[in-house]
Amino acid sequence: MHFLTYLPAMRVYKALGFVLSFMIISEIKAATAPARPAKSPQDKKAVAPVVKTESIEELTARLRPSVVIVRQIGRDGNVDGVGSGFVISSEGLIATSLHVIGEARAVKVEFSDGRKFDVIRVHAWDRKTDLAVIAVEATGLSPLRLGDSDLIKQGTSVIAMGNPHGLTHSVVEGVVSAMRQFEDLKLIQLAIPIEPGNSGGPLVDRQGRVQGVLSLKSAITENLGFAMPVNMLKPLLDHPNSVPMSRWITWGSLDPRQWTPMLGARWTRRAGQINVEGLGSGFGGRSFCLARQDPLGQTYELSVRVKLDDEAGAAGLIFAADGGQKHYGFYPTAGQMRLTRFEGPDINSWTILLQTNAPAYRPGEWNTLNVRVEPQRILCSVNGMQVFESKDSQLRGGQVGLTKFRQTKAAFADFSVGATIPTGSEAVKETESDRLNAQAKRLDNEAAQLRLQATKVHAHEVQIAIKNLLGKPEEAIDLFEAALQLARLDNPQLNLPAYRAELKSMVAEARSLFSSNADEEVRLGALIAFLFQQNGYHGSRSDYYKKSNSYISDVIDYREGIPITLSVLFLELGRQLGVTQLYGLPLPGHFMVGYQPKGGALRIIDVFDSGKILTRSEAIRISGEESDSAILDQHFLPATKQEILVRMIRNLTSAVASEQKQGQLLRYLDLILTISPDEPMERYRRAVTRFQERDLSGAEEDLRWILNKKPRGVNLERVEELLRSL
Repeated sequence: MHFLTYLPAMRVYKALGFVLSFMIISEIKAATAPARPAKSPQDKKAVAPVVKTESIEELTARLRPSVVIVRQIGRDGNVDGVGSGFVISSEGLIATSLHVIGEARAVKVEFSDGRKFDVIRVHAWDRKTDLAVIAVEATGLSPLRLGDSDLIKQGTSVIAMGNPHGLTHSVVEGVVSAMRQFEDLKLIQLAIPIEPGNSGGPLVDRQGRVQGVLSLKSAITENLGFAMPVNMLKPLLDHPNSVPMSRWITWGSLDPRQWTPMLGARWTRRAGQINVEGLGSGFGGRSFCLARQDPLGQTYELSVRVKLDDEAGAAGLIFAADGGQKHYGFYPTAGQMRLTRFEGPDINSWTILLQTNAPAYRPGEWNTLNVRVEPQRILCSVNGMQVFESKDSQLRGGQVGLTKFRQTKAAFADFSVGATIPTGSEAVKETESDRLNAQAKRLDNEAAQLRLQATKVHAHEVQIAIKNLLGKPEEAIDLFEAALQLARLDNPQLNLPAYRAELKSMVAEARSLFSSNADEEVRLGALIAFLFQQNGYHGSRSDYYKKSNSYISDVIDYREGIPITLSVLFLELGRQLGVTQLYGLPLPGHFMVGYQPKGGALRIIDVFDSGKILTRSEAIRISGEESDSAILDQHFLPATKQEILVRMIRNLTSAVASEQKQGQLLRYLDLILTISPDEPMERYRRAVTRFQERDLSGAEEDLRWILNKKPRGVNLERVEELLRSL
């Protein structure tokens, strides 16, 4: 039995002993239907006042036409999993769980009367709450009424409707046993045996109102489950982040212009990293993925970093491939390194040329594999140490790529091929970092000091990189690159070239939406449509204060962020698309983007709300709701790129200050003062933090700077008092 894996954002539940109500495999195919968007995010009539209590039989008969089967379709066209959903709009909107529809998957729904529809778009979705709203081309549907889950009480009689274990349109009765708080999410705890296939179905009270979306079952007892409160669904309806299925099904998939997967398995990408999982259709679960590049000569090198989830598996490089079953493979397997010549589909046509233990190989970690192909020999190395020299020359030329066997889950990064592989590449630098980490693990007594030193060196490198970027004239500053470097501060392994390439690809795709002689108005409209309507970028409402929302890399990966990081991406795309009159508006509490056409009035763009155009009064109202600071005329003037980056770093200081993570706080304060030394409040905060960390000389340095500069807004008596206490 195959179960779909759950989203990383819900890992908190696993730690608490709960597992998802996963979808189970079904081999039933769904019919197709033409596409047309639904109109209404939530019919007003779907939210109704209290009505009389109904019997279970009456409720079931009335609600059954509004509860659907949701089927997730795999890349092979078969059904990967089955879940549930329910109608919330008469014109085709259906609520369900995000893990039911999955990402990069086609989805079909079936009604109780047997009608089947393709999902034409994902109308709204949120990873944190595991909720999604999908749209089908159907009218005249009967939406369920949405209740107010804030008012639901312990002991309330409820029913769960769905498709447990593939048993379609089933009903089970129970009660609300409690409201449980897990970190910043409140779930409805149910005395109901939720089963696989119920996920996404409605939790309905005896008045027929939806109070929750079924999501979790307990790993401890059979008769305990959980539902996401329906009030968590309502913000998605008010602020949809719609994505057409033509886009949705490509998320995470490999670019066909660069890669050709062969023999099954699931090959996906996440900016700079290729992942593979699932059993390949070849013998031994074999699957491979060929790189599309110019024909190679008789001499070349290829390299990749690879990490296996289980050393009993196998994954690595292939080369001299004919596009079919013939090629060489160099890969770790069962703790050893192996070089194999494949000349057919099964083991009878495979020849293991060389196999050995390799001391340089690090189990469970990233390892760099390198192959050099020459006319009369093949050289193979791992982490810079040669392990094989083979004289086999039966296969030459052809293509190169990646491979995996058995049930292996593997990750690949920094794939490179050419006449030679430069030793000074960023990939090699990352390998050095891996070696330092490995050394720290082996030498426990030195690990803490090594890591502390590595963190300081890395932080200093980032400080210098950002300072150099911001030291250029304003029009020459690359704000996107500076934001990438900021993300790298907390993520040393961040693959910068991959995100640069991702931005370049986004620019090229957006540029295809308008002609080369289009004016700025057309280009701006195309940018808004591309980013928000076609690709679903949106404001992170349920996870607003999470640190990752300040990382431009995560904004690209997860297509959500806070106002300022979304603005940075919007501004950079606009700059490269020729929208020259865009700039950042530093409104307190809610960063926005300004567009000042020549001879025209200022246009205010709220990128947090899908690029909505606001009036000045609307912008002031939104900013006032988020901040107590007075809103001045200067807040409608362009922010410099340095000011934007400093504000991004301040967001990070706020995120860690509440968690008492002094080491991280110091890194952020150091960075602010490196690029903007005359910030008195950061100078004072750093002095206090250094004092708490027993760095007395550093604290004294900052305090004396403040007393010397005497900046406004700082209590100098308090500074002198703190200095005396040293």
